[in-house]
Amino acid sequence: MKKFGSSTWLWFLIPSIIGVFLFMVPIKYEGDWIVPIAILANWLAGIIVPIITWVAVAVLVVAALGSVIMLFAPKKTPEERGFWSNLFGVSLFWTITRVIGAIFAVMTAFQLGPEAIWSGGTGGLLLDPADGLVTFLFTIFIFAGLLLPLLMNFGLLEFFGTMMVKIMRPLFKLPGRSSIDALASWVGDGTIGVLLTDKQYQEGHYTKKEAAIIATTFSVVSITFSIVIIGTVNMEKYFLPFYGTVVITGLILALIMPRIYPLSRKKEEYIDGRPFTGKGEQVPEGYNSFTHGVENALTKAHANRNIGKTISDGMKNVFDMWFGVIPVVMAFGTIALILAEYTSFFQIIGKPFEPYLALLQIPEAAAAAPLMIVGFADMFLPSILAAGTITSDVTLFTVAAISVVQLIYMSEVGGLILGSKIPVNFFELFIIFILRTIIALPIISVIAHLLF
Repeated sequence: MKKFGSSTWLWFLIPSIIGVFLFMVPIKYEGDWIVPIAILANWLAGIIVPIITWVAVAVLVVAALGSVIMLFAPKKTPEERGFWSNLFGVSLFWTITRVIGAIFAVMTAFQLGPEAIWSGGTGGLLLDPADGLVTFLFTIFIFAGLLLPLLMNFGLLEFFGTMMVKIMRPLFKLPGRSSIDALASWVGDGTIGVLLTDKQYQEGHYTKKEAAIIATTFSVVSITFSIVIIGTVNMEKYFLPFYGTVVITGLILALIMPRIYPLSRKKEEYIDGRPFTGKGEQVPEGYNSFTHGVENALTKAHANRNIGKTISDGMKNVFDMWFGVIPVVMAFGTIALILAEYTSFFQIIGKPFEPYLALLQIPEAAAAAPLMIVGFADMFLPSILAAGTITSDVTLFTVAAISVVQLIYMSEVGGLILGSKIPVNFFELFIIFILRTIIALPIISVIAHLLF
């Protein structure tokens, strides 16, 4: 093993420990268990509540205008394109998406046009200054963007990647470093997991298949959100069996989903077209997993001592998230919520679940069937709707658990994935959502019947 000075060890340990604490260690704050990065985001959001909506609208309008201008600007080669050119120079589809997101934001902020667009259950839900998703993402992206380098740049991923490869690769078809993404999602928040996965994919650490698997399999909502979900259906006293059900079902899905369509069809190549060979995961002769992991981590830390570059990379992360992700969440999230609130779309496509639920002996199957689909728009909708219409404990428990393990919902994780470089399209996200629901229901229903 190579020899490294004490300063290199400090460059590895200190930023990594701080990063783990900020992103992955929930602490009790104002009665809730929450990761420090979310506390910082909420703190900032509380300070700028009077202006946060308008700042978010400005970001969405700038993203749209910049993309429209770049659409007609002279084309440049990849070598000539700088950061800002790449930021605004997106395809026609994503330019239109950004324009739609900006239009929805302006209509919502000024309450213009049809109420279906700006009401409290649609655009207003996303853009609410106190607890709207878009405004929350605006603040959490500041801290996540600036502080993600603590997890990425100083050896933590290299250390755990080498240590965990013997578990993650055979079980989930993933590199060992993905264990950090998974933990950040499960303990911290799914949005953080998606952002971390996207950055790792863009930097060439994950193949297209690996990035797609991680984002759509491990980006589960945090423990805090799970507490809110079970509380919505007034079953707080069952939180431990509820979260245990979520964990068991999530792990079973993580074993199955990478092995079936559409994830099984994803290319095992990196973003630059390099094929996956697996050579980088082999432990050299004379090393074990631990010593090889330590050497990889210290090598990474030694190469990233430039604080200025780290801050610069962090600021680029922030702008990339603001202009690339928020417009997609606003556009697709609003459309999905309009369909859920003002049309019978989800009731119609949820109808096939009625006989399936009846087969699983879930009471009130007719009322629960649409709730199996409506979660695609927003994770909270199934539990909110169930609380007002369903009386059976078995069904309430099943609806609450399924809404968490479905994982893909367009008002947050789904929109984030679409706004990222992760190679999963809208149709594939919907297929993954349906498959997760179909596979998870028997598992959850068995546990629900045993409990009640």
